[in-house]
Amino acid sequence: MQKAEFIWMNGKLVPWDEARVHVLTHALHYGTGVFEGIRCYETSRGPAVFRLADHVKRMADSAKIYLMKLPYTEEQLSDAVIETIRANKLRECYIRPIAYYGYGEMGLNPLKNPVDVAIATYPWGTYLGEEGLRKGVKCKISSWCRLDPRVLPPLAKATANYLNSVLAKIEALQAGCEEAIVLSTNGTVCEGPGENLFLVKDGVLVTPWVAAGPLQGVTMASVKRIAGDLGIPVTEREVLREELFLADEAFFTGTAAEVTPIREIDGRTVGNGARGPITEKLQSKFFEIVRGKDPAYERWLTFVQA
Repeated sequence: MQKAEFIWMNGKLVPWDEARVHVLTHALHYGTGVFEGIRCYETSRGPAVFRLADHVKRMADSAKIYLMKLPYTEEQLSDAVIETIRANKLRECYIRPIAYYGYGEMGLNPLKNPVDVAIATYPWGTYLGEEGLRKGVKCKISSWCRLDPRVLPPLAKATANYLNSVLAKIEALQAGCEEAIVLSTNGTVCEGPGENLFLVKDGVLVTPWVAAGPLQGVTMASVKRIAGDLGIPVTEREVLREELFLADEAFFTGTAAEVTPIREIDGRTVGNGARGPITEKLQSKFFEIVRGKDPAYERWLTFVQA
């Protein structure tokens, strides 16, 4: 990890190496935290954060699901993100806001503990690799299923949920793949460990519906909107595992993964085994938008410089 100079913690900037928590912090023991992943891109008008308000809103929604009262408004958190990017003098960066139950009392009830909030910004390249963006990644369908909503709420981007993702990711890497695909407990397609998933069949863009348990991704929503604007039909529905094998194209979306093609799933080549034409069109438009090259989508950008 490449360090930056400052991290924002509970209302003030502190030096990177001094951003510490107590060993008895509640979230460290019980996973009682919610977080976001956001990106800031270089544009001709300087750095710009992609869909900042939407990400902060989702973090507030995650906190609400867990009965966590954030000590800052959404506007204050958005301002803090911009403040942290400016303080670190970053042109492009990954942004990690997190809210968590801190040090106070142990035991399963967190509600008497303080809610701490931190925001880190730091340089981070493409999650699944530059080659993955061009040529696609190799995937394994995981033996680990996505969390059933009767177990934990999948609509919350909560720290505890990602232990499930960690297991799926490690399994995929140990099998010689770059990424996993996880199914719901019903056996239908859900998402990647940290990404939403799309497939293309006969010119139609398909993504698993919310009932399958995928996180409602901000990048996913963006790609659906872009596809609609480009005249590409989009549908959300139940997706069978074998549909992935028979897809013309498939790709991941997410703040970290951006728009990354999938070239192989469980030893089966997807389409022609490379980035397909619809994937390439959506990927190209996405990067135009985040870099401020399409004024029609400028409302999705929050510019860092006043």
